[in-house]
Amino acid sequence: MSDDFRCSVDSRNDHEQLAGTAPADTELLLVEHPGPWGRQAVAESRLPAEVKDHLAALDGVRVQLVRRPGGVGGPGVRVFHATATEAGFRVTTARLAQVDDLLALDLGSLSPYEGVLWLVCTNGRRDRCCAEVGRPIAAGLAARWPEETWETTHLGGHRFAGTLLALPSGHTLGRLSADNVVAACAELEAGGVPLDLSRGRAGRSGADQVRELHALAGGDPDDEVVEVAGPDRRQSCGGLELKATTRFEVRPRGRPAPAPR
Repeated sequence: MSDDFRCSVDSRNDHEQLAGTAPADTELLLVEHPGPWGRQAVAESRLPAEVKDHLAALDGVRVQLVRRPGGVGGPGVRVFHATATEAGFRVTTARLAQVDDLLALDLGSLSPYEGVLWLVCTNGRRDRCCAEVGRPIAAGLAARWPEETWETTHLGGHRFAGTLLALPSGHTLGRLSADNVVAACAELEAGGVPLDLSRGRAGRSGADQVRELHALAGGDPDDEVVEVAGPDRRQSCGGLELKATTRFEVRPRGRPAPAPR
């Protein structure tokens, strides 16, 4: 494959399933750090070594670096902590004087965050689709929601770029563009879900994500969701290897699985 290969275009052309691909992590820590960001964002960042070690040692916490579109930082270091609940995520926040203050930060002491966060993956070192597609999306969102919009490091599934995580709802979108993202986020803000762009609700298993989207689309919530093997495919722009994928089938409960071919 040539250097012109784009994993997001390939995935879209193959009609790869979006539903069930949102991150399943139940606890997130978002740390403002304008960059630059490496492929392994925290480990390859310019954060102080002791801060990197501290973040790496947080058990069960997915750490995301965030920055304002355009790379402008400050004042201070904004931190958000998100914990999954039945309804989405509980989000708290603090503004630190300096990044070293993370070392003594008690995540349980942060103040409640009221409002939404639009987190757009733009980590081009991880995959160029995220930068090429994500940065115009973040810029467009920032024009409408300047305080709510952040660029973030890898959200998973760069082949679904542009990708966005909305907090506190946890809804995760894919195949966004500068043309559709404002309308999609406005629908989320109004309490709806743009089903054709939804990867699922973060903090839940892939099967639970698919089950919720199936019900929102008018399907029977008692239908069975079954994880099956998908085709091997190239999942990023930077790697030539083919990797296994999974997908989900929705079946009326009690219907036997189809016989192997």
